[in-house]
Amino acid sequence: MNDVPGGAITREYAGGKMLAAKDDGIGLITFNQPEKRNAMSLEMWTGFGEILDEFNEDQSVRVVILTGSGHKAFVSGADISQFEKHRSNAEAQQEYDRLAGVGRAKYAAFPKPVIARIRGFCLGGGLAIAMQADLRIAAVDSEFGIPAARLSVAYAPDSVKRLIDLVGPAHARMILYTARRIDAEEAERIGLINKMVPDDELNEEVLDIARTIADNAPLSVAASKLTITEMLKDESQRNMAAITRMMDVCFNSADFKEGRTAFMEKRAPRWVGR
Repeated sequence: MNDVPGGAITREYAGGKMLAAKDDGIGLITFNQPEKRNAMSLEMWTGFGEILDEFNEDQSVRVVILTGSGHKAFVSGADISQFEKHRSNAEAQQEYDRLAGVGRAKYAAFPKPVIARIRGFCLGGGLAIAMQADLRIAAVDSEFGIPAARLSVAYAPDSVKRLIDLVGPAHARMILYTARRIDAEEAERIGLINKMVPDDELNEEVLDIARTIADNAPLSVAASKLTITEMLKDESQRNMAAITRMMDVCFNSADFKEGRTAFMEKRAPRWVGR
């Protein structure tokens, strides 16, 4: 498959271990360490954050696809070769979290829709990345799991919360306690992924969803993402004022007027994002 939408130019980050391309409203981010099944290093977290900053500022990018290089893995987890240097004990782990946390915070705050295009292994920290995406579409040959119990590490609380939100506490306990891998069929059944598709249909399925989102009103999509994010929080933590502001932005926007006009004129709307 061609990983780059429309054959757009690919740019390298983190010494080539992170790749970015954009075309026709779609941004593509590739985790590019196939020799380690795209395991995430600290440098890759930095590069990931830099790409997200660029895509956030570029108004032409309406939706982002995350994918892994090659066919063996989306992201197989954290780069274990860095554990001895960066994660050998609790103090070192705190420093690792501080350094990786910059990229993670940018990902958590990214306001545009993100689709995880998954093939092969999606494990540990890689599953955490996929769970934080808005949508997860996986090839039938994908495998999912959290091996924390086999490494004597604690899975991050925010990732545990996302797991519970997606599959419920019963399935979350089974996944975490057993550290077993599950296939794509099981992942779809329990709600860990949105959809499983045949391997040869994965790229077109994800691109079709991305194009559909990119063709919709960007302010409305952003409002939906913000509202869903806030409503998943505990009631006391929800930023209802931000939701109200976003609703006002939508109703006062040129796009709202364009949407009404296009509907009356029976034509496709031309969104400007304001």
